[in-house]
Amino acid sequence: MQQDRIIDIYQGVERGPLLIVLGSIHGNEPAGIRALKELFSMLKKESQKNSGFSFRGKLIGIRGNLRAIQQNKRYIDKDLNRQWTTENINRVTAPSATDLDTEDQELRELIKYISAEIASYRPEEIILLDLHTTTAYGGIFTVVTDDPRSISLGLAIGAPVIKGLLDGISGTSLHYFNSKNIGISTTALCFESGQHNEPMSVTRAVSALVNFLRAAGCTNPQDIEYRHDFLLKNHAENLPSISQLVTVQRVESNDQFVMQPGFTNFQKIKKGTLLATNKAGKILAPCDGMILMPL
Repeated sequence: MQQDRIIDIYQGVERGPLLIVLGSIHGNEPAGIRALKELFSMLKKESQKNSGFSFRGKLIGIRGNLRAIQQNKRYIDKDLNRQWTTENINRVTAPSATDLDTEDQELRELIKYISAEIASYRPEEIILLDLHTTTAYGGIFTVVTDDPRSISLGLAIGAPVIKGLLDGISGTSLHYFNSKNIGISTTALCFESGQHNEPMSVTRAVSALVNFLRAAGCTNPQDIEYRHDFLLKNHAENLPSISQLVTVQRVESNDQFVMQPGFTNFQKIKKGTLLATNKAGKILAPCDGMILMPL
């Protein structure tokens, strides 16, 4: 199972950060895995054709939720990207752990593998990038933590950066991968490359990965040219480089929530705009702003 989990590994001669990139932590989001496969192919070709190419550090591409990927489902028993709490990780990795459900097993395998890689490479810095896609179109953005290093890396990717998206939720990979939990200087961020099955979501994720490698100091700016890199810049041209999440409408399964049609990510809305309805009535925009993940 662990052998299937590894997409590929690329290690340079020079020491550098350990880059851990997760694809498909939600099993119905295949773009991240496809983008990583393309990136590893590009790295290998670059090393063959470019005598001056150098790579600093180690890059590991990992499939997130293997069992959900096999069934093309977001998850089997529960959302794997809400399980990364210290308490839960201690529970599933305990030698005496029993009655583990599907995502418990996935988490246990991920932690075991990542911990082994950290112990083997002994990096001075770890950077986690979690690749995702969205249900709605136009969802190209980077989610960062409050860590200045996360914000700077997010801005370097070239897509709009969203702060505050982690507030009010817990157990994501970004919550867990920090210096306190890992014991080494650790930074985490997430990139959303578009709609789940949109072909361009793969292309955008590749561009983001190339920019990520450069920002992390693993490759030189002139190396690994990627002809679609301009897509991220064009998408972000009329959008603020960094935004703050100000309000969230949380939806439960019995809410009878129905979104109004036609909304797209980053669409400007006015206070009082009818956004959706639920069993309590109309849901109106509480302020002027932009809408994110409308579905």
